[in-house]
Amino acid sequence: MKKKALAVLLTASVIAGTMGGTATIVHADEEGKVINIYSWNDEFRQRLEAVYPEVKETSKDGTVTTLKDGTEIHWIINPNQDGVYQQKLDEALMNQADASADDKVDIFLSETDYVYKYTDAAADVAMPLKDLGIDPDKDLADQYDFTKTTASDADGVQRGSTWQCCPGLLVYRRDIAKDVFGTDDPEEVGKKMKDWDTAKATAEELKAKGYYTFASYADTFRLYGNSISQPWVEDGATTVNVDQQVMNWIKDSKEWLDAGYLNKTVKGQWNDDWNKAMGSESKVFAFLFPAWGIDFTLKPNWDGEDGAWAVTNPPQEYNWGGSYIHAATGTDNPEHAKDIILALTGNKDNLLKISKDYSDFTNTKSGMQEVATDDTFASDFLGGQNPFTYFSPVAENIKIAPLSAYDQGCVELIQNAFSDYFQGQVDYDKAKSNFETAIKERYPEIQEVNWAE
Repeated sequence: MKKKALAVLLTASVIAGTMGGTATIVHADEEGKVINIYSWNDEFRQRLEAVYPEVKETSKDGTVTTLKDGTEIHWIINPNQDGVYQQKLDEALMNQADASADDKVDIFLSETDYVYKYTDAAADVAMPLKDLGIDPDKDLADQYDFTKTTASDADGVQRGSTWQCCPGLLVYRRDIAKDVFGTDDPEEVGKKMKDWDTAKATAEELKAKGYYTFASYADTFRLYGNSISQPWVEDGATTVNVDQQVMNWIKDSKEWLDAGYLNKTVKGQWNDDWNKAMGSESKVFAFLFPAWGIDFTLKPNWDGEDGAWAVTNPPQEYNWGGSYIHAATGTDNPEHAKDIILALTGNKDNLLKISKDYSDFTNTKSGMQEVATDDTFASDFLGGQNPFTYFSPVAENIKIAPLSAYDQGCVELIQNAFSDYFQGQVDYDKAKSNFETAIKERYPEIQEVNWAE
């Protein structure tokens, strides 16, 4: 079967070639004794241990989980930083056809920013769920539609599944809201951030009292970038399309920064200044986060008491993130892979337990509708507020932006290039030129950049 060479496709090339080996049907009594799962942290392992009934024990160092049937799950963890995880995974997938049974990749995880490169049918590295015996229309009928689309190839064949749905909210400081608006009530604060025009007027109110609306121009990118109408790169094309929504982000970010609504000293995200902007001495009013952002990012950086933060609707609905589970083509453990995927992404009771234990917004529509009115899902960190009340309606209205294999690079490099422009280090045209240079360096097959102007 002709297909794109894996080594080339997984670096987003369009050169065609062949990859040796095809999937072999493995019967239940022929399952391997080692399940190799590739991921970038222990998040998936923790959730599997919490809800998968076949788990017997996990080694103290967290590298091996033994199942009740004696099968061992070997956790191969590499960090996301600097692309290390994808490099290691890609190497293993390229060697999949010739690897010994105990060394084959059986299950691997991907993130929304780069899921498409692994679900591409031409790559043939993530098995269609139907080939595992999973019927997405029946077994995963309660999942949010956009998560199923995200996990599918261009032909609509679902090749992965997730326990997560990641709608984003506005997370704000109660004390700042009271000082500026006279109330910290989520409904009232939500009215002041209901759309971008209203948010801009509110930003002026906050500025007058000495506060920033958001920490950084990067904080708003996902709201714009996740509502693009065309993919960054069409299938088989060599042109990067900078969507009008991304151009709107550039224009609005410059305006907000110059107006003093953002903190000029905070350059981007995931750095020390950004982390400190979440502390009690900060003058930043709000952040834009999904559930994982509150739990993994905001909470560890907050140095005050619980109850200081609350959530409300964002000015624009958006989704940020999501970890997708894939069964690797060529696995010698298809029955185990099927069982794990169904237990972690298709069992409503299991997903509700994950939501209860980890505050994840999980991937059953009926389950999340139920918890939206269940006070037992209230958050101590949010002062007893039930965040699912606000997450659920956002999730119902998310429409996933068209994906491409180039998404991660485009998202990262457009922000890097225009950060210099926002900071006054280069002019607008130079920022555009710098992006064009950077994107062609990362993806040599890209010939041009089309700007929506």
